[in-house]
Amino acid sequence: MKEWNRDEFSSFIENKSTGLVYFYTPLCGTCQVATRMLQVIEQMVDCKMGKMNLNFYPDFGKSYGIESVPCLMFIHDGQVVELLYAFRSVPYLIEKINENLT
Repeated sequence: MKEWNRDEFSSFIENKSTGLVYFYTPLCGTCQVATRMLQVIEQMVDCKMGKMNLNFYPDFGKSYGIESVPCLMFIHDGQVVELLYAFRSVPYLIEKINENLT
């Protein structure tokens, strides 16, 4: 999954794109597990995905109401439709992707 910067995220929203943005911090153990799950999912589903280190973008946390990491942001047509904090399992995440992005 590609690491996004502020401009890439803004472009994704402005272009009314649909996909996922994964917010994490490198020292978070749960984030490391979530990252591995998303690497598997990336091979299984066809959707745009990016990740952002929330340490570098604390303003996004405030403006989007991100309460903790890991956080998976579902975006449909440039609008945030859900923030997910409990990743649970790969099948659960695929179900959530299908629910929110199709």
